[in-house]
Amino acid sequence: MQLTLTALAHQKDLFSLPADVTYLNCSYMAPLLKSVEEAGIIGLRKKQLPAQYGHYEFFDEIDHVRKLFSQLVNIDDYQRVAILPSVSYGMAIVAKNLRIQSSNNIVVVGEQFPSNVYSWRKKVAEANAELRTISAPETLENRGEQWNEELLEAIDNQTCMVTVAHTHWADGTRFDLRAIRKRTREVGALLVVDGTQSVGSMPFDVAEIQPDALICAGYKCLMGPYGITLGYFSEYFDDGDPLEEGWVTRHNSEDFTNLVNYQDQYQPKAIRYDMGQRSNFILIPMMGKALEVVMEWQPERIQEYCRSISVTAIEKLSALGFWVEKETYRGHHLFGVRIPEELSLDKLQKTLKQANIVVSVRGRSMRVSLHVYNEEQDLNRLVDCLQGLT
Repeated sequence: MQLTLTALAHQKDLFSLPADVTYLNCSYMAPLLKSVEEAGIIGLRKKQLPAQYGHYEFFDEIDHVRKLFSQLVNIDDYQRVAILPSVSYGMAIVAKNLRIQSSNNIVVVGEQFPSNVYSWRKKVAEANAELRTISAPETLENRGEQWNEELLEAIDNQTCMVTVAHTHWADGTRFDLRAIRKRTREVGALLVVDGTQSVGSMPFDVAEIQPDALICAGYKCLMGPYGITLGYFSEYFDDGDPLEEGWVTRHNSEDFTNLVNYQDQYQPKAIRYDMGQRSNFILIPMMGKALEVVMEWQPERIQEYCRSISVTAIEKLSALGFWVEKETYRGHHLFGVRIPEELSLDKLQKTLKQANIVVSVRGRSMRVSLHVYNEEQDLNRLVDCLQGLT
């Protein structure tokens, strides 16, 4: 995708964040934009007179969301986008339709988010196959590079699927999806990507990466509400079985007068996988508005903005003895800060809480996740807080 890149200024005025809170935790949950909040309120009020719901609310508004997501990640056919309730739901669709034998293995990375693990544990148990978990290297030197290399080495001729996040949820390690896709092509394996912690904040091109499925929860980098997830499904899943047998995913469901003439045929492509009650008259307008804003900001500009406000702080943290992965193997919107062994985690968390600095601590890593509502001074506050502990 060719996009015009101009500098992005901070957008804090578009949110309702308290002035005394330093929120560096978008990877936990993005705060609502005021415009997204308003879209939800309008949707809530429309329910006062449900007679006004019609084709637009049940179908056209859904397709608007599909088309926006398709534009964002460069999908050439919006009918390949399914409306889902969660990442685990999307992964369950993949699991239900995955062709696997006892000789096969599924490759995942260590400490992957549970929504992208439990389906595979069950699937390999049923098939008497192998779940191959590639843990992070013990060393911090060239950690991201080594992790990527070990992941590629684990893919062999018996691998039927690699399922991985674009950026690791706990520490932001970025996995080289181009290299992984190349290797999976060589052995005939699927590539399934959890884009929840990256898509929207980091560029992702479906036409370039060519994943077999891409599942993205809407309430983090996509800036949408909780309860909506967007999923891309490739041709591999065109004739698959959905988790539900709902009315709206059947052929000719647009004709309400004809619904009792039951249809065996599904709606085309990924639409067959839509969740029941997908036409959520509150959440869908919110998701649409959020995608419109993200499209306006552009992921490339979001990345550059996050880099510009964090580069100096990361240098200072390194000087204080904290460790952050090299830029090559992380995003600028999400990075882990490794906490020195001599520093008490309990003391760290209490100090951060007293300073009203919101981050996530995962093991001995502090996950820092930025967005356009942050400014450089937010990172400076974090550095000052940590400096007082060393």
